[in-house]
Amino acid sequence: MISRWIDSFARRFRLDTVHGRVLRKPVPPWVGYSYCFGGVTFSLFLVLLATGVILTFHYVPTEEGSYRSILRLTDEVRLGALLRGMHAWAGDLIVVTLVIHMARVFFTGAFKHPRELNWIVGVSLFALTLAFGFTGTLLPWDRRAYWATVVGTNMVETLPLLGTPLADLLRGGRTVTGDTLLRFYALHVFLLPLTALGLLWAHFHMIRRQGISGGL
Repeated sequence: MISRWIDSFARRFRLDTVHGRVLRKPVPPWVGYSYCFGGVTFSLFLVLLATGVILTFHYVPTEEGSYRSILRLTDEVRLGALLRGMHAWAGDLIVVTLVIHMARVFFTGAFKHPRELNWIVGVSLFALTLAFGFTGTLLPWDRRAYWATVVGTNMVETLPLLGTPLADLLRGGRTVTGDTLLRFYALHVFLLPLTALGLLWAHFHMIRRQGISGGL
């Protein structure tokens, strides 16, 4: 029934003819379950994007309001605890599925010519995923979030040459303060999602052009 509704919708708006090349992609018969983790990762990204947009309606990125807004969301907003839990669990699971997806690509040799650039884009998306997790850790602005950010930024500071100025740029100074919270919020909600969407477009575009690798 759902497939008939989708086909009817596509015919009504001419999606099957205008965008048929993009919407309809045959899957090779040799593709197994190990090839599904890229799609699972993208589905989790959509869950994070949708829940994150809703969470921004309730979150206050200030020293005084951030923790209170988290408590209000959890205790007073209908389904708020479920929404926050979905965002948190999807954030953890996306790291797992992305690692499995990259391991499949690596061990099947799918990163080799002519897919080297797509592999670099994928590694960049993995780094962005870790950055999402790092910046999102501080947003609850509780004791655990504060000290986790202190440890994380101190680790950044140990990098050669650019470590100290990069850590100061992230923190907005020498210590973790409300300025750090605001910077992490801007990164987590605006800059990182826009960058991820651009890299995802490039990733999927190259997959469409090059096709699915047959592996070893």
